Amino acid sequence: MSGFEAIVEDLKSLPPEKLEVAADFIRRLKPFSQTEREAILARTFGSLSQEDAEAMQEAIEKGCETIDEQSW
Repeated sequence: MSGFEAIVEDLKSLPPEKLEVAADFIRRLKPFSQTEREAILARTFGSLSQEDAEAMQEAIEKGCETIDEQSW
């Protein structure tokens, strides 16, 4: 039995709710095309308010642009 066939047999033995979990995981393993990535990005564009975006920018500038030599 090939690896693929073994996986199919394992899937056949799963209850329906676990099959949905497995299907979701398998879909996440599939690489996205450039078009799909652009569509995902377009859906999220503008999802932050100006106030939230500014708060995030400030947090990044304060917390991410500093080197703590003691932490290395």
